[in-house]
Amino acid sequence: MLMAGTAMPAVIPATDPAGPRQPAIADPPTTAPATGPADPVIDTTSPGPLGPAAGQAAAGPVAVSATLAANETLDRMRRSGEPVLHLAFGEAGLPAHPALRQALADATGRNGYGPVIGLTALREAAAGYWHRRGLPTDVDAVVCGPGSKALLFALLLAIGADVAVPQPSWVSYAAQASLIGCRSHFVPTPPGQGGVPDPDLLARAVSSARAAGRRIRSVIVTLPDNPTGTLASPGTVRRLCEVAAKYDLIIISDEIYRDLIHDPRSPFMSPAVLAPERSIVTTALSKSLALGGWRIGVARLPEGKLRRDLRERLTGIGSEIWSAPAGPMQQAAAYAFADPPELTERIARSRRLHAIVARGVADRFAAAGAIVPSPQAAFYLYPDFGPRRHILHRRHGVTTAAGLATLLLERYGTGVLPGSAFGEERGALRLRVATGLLYGETEAQREAALAASDPLTLPTVASALARIEEILTDLI
Repeated sequence: MLMAGTAMPAVIPATDPAGPRQPAIADPPTTAPATGPADPVIDTTSPGPLGPAAGQAAAGPVAVSATLAANETLDRMRRSGEPVLHLAFGEAGLPAHPALRQALADATGRNGYGPVIGLTALREAAAGYWHRRGLPTDVDAVVCGPGSKALLFALLLAIGADVAVPQPSWVSYAAQASLIGCRSHFVPTPPGQGGVPDPDLLARAVSSARAAGRRIRSVIVTLPDNPTGTLASPGTVRRLCEVAAKYDLIIISDEIYRDLIHDPRSPFMSPAVLAPERSIVTTALSKSLALGGWRIGVARLPEGKLRRDLRERLTGIGSEIWSAPAGPMQQAAAYAFADPPELTERIARSRRLHAIVARGVADRFAAAGAIVPSPQAAFYLYPDFGPRRHILHRRHGVTTAAGLATLLLERYGTGVLPGSAFGEERGALRLRVATGLLYGETEAQREAALAASDPLTLPTVASALARIEEILTDLI
């Protein structure tokens, strides 16, 4: 149970986004500037640092990201001796490969600042990484930063104006837009294809925004998706690119989970293939190689004038915020992005483990009557308890996802995040469930999970699955 003083609102938003929204993902005040220049290519002639497309920085308190707040609260509960089932945090939950540790140790003497956009060695390695995945990339197109999250914020800052985001979508997209005084426009995703706004609805959103005096200049997609763990089809991505071309939108494609698609034969389409002149791709090592705490990421910029403008702006922004990515991390990342066989094999084993455990957890939620899209990537599920709405209301007084998440935390010590944290509509009973921290408490247990032929039979994983089944049986 929660102790006095525990900051629950920072973990479980109290309201769905269609009503009053958690400050971290709230729309900015209506006094924020409404329009940007007619051409989405960045205006570098403006005397201001961001040009007329930029909004005014959001005033007032800034809430801690829902995912990080949940992680910290659950850690406090665990340290106080309370039993905790941690399904709230999107961490890969695996040890760093020994070769990566050695690469980082070998680089500890690299203590100079270095170039703002990153070391040439890392940028060359990232270019090669994308080339091997069907995206030929010039070194000049690559910019490095302290994690893809920081790069995404810098990109929104550089582009300015409003942004379209999928509904649901990762908690930080809308929060970052709010921080720079811009508005996020949530656009529902097609059924079973999270991460990409429905192209027809996107077109309507852009037209409606313009009619209301606002300008959407960019759209973010997540391929594959967090929070749903699904992957949009190439056809959906193609239609989105057509809408982006029609309305002159810049596409920001967050592809941090690309190497964790459960079935490597699944068709994958990056917008950068179809619309290279307007597509930005970001990625990092925090998910595929479980290096969340190392904080290093890369961005691939579009072709043409937009690349030159964005690169100039990102260099300026980076110089004032992070100066340069950490040198040792860059050297280790250059080794990782080169796809050495030992790391390629490690990612393959990680992908298999994530897939097996995610499916195992999905089966438990489905057996409890939730609708669960089949997990296709990473370590996420997005169960919908709509079919059990009447039972949850009658037995527990629960009518929202936020209320359901609070109930699971307070009564069962189970951390999940409500769909409202990801921009979901009012009244939806969907949760984001993360399975990456179920592999064990110790490094030895997690290595054993990677090596197991059937990880679901390992004591640590089997115990977690049994607890999930017990909780859901009692809940429903």
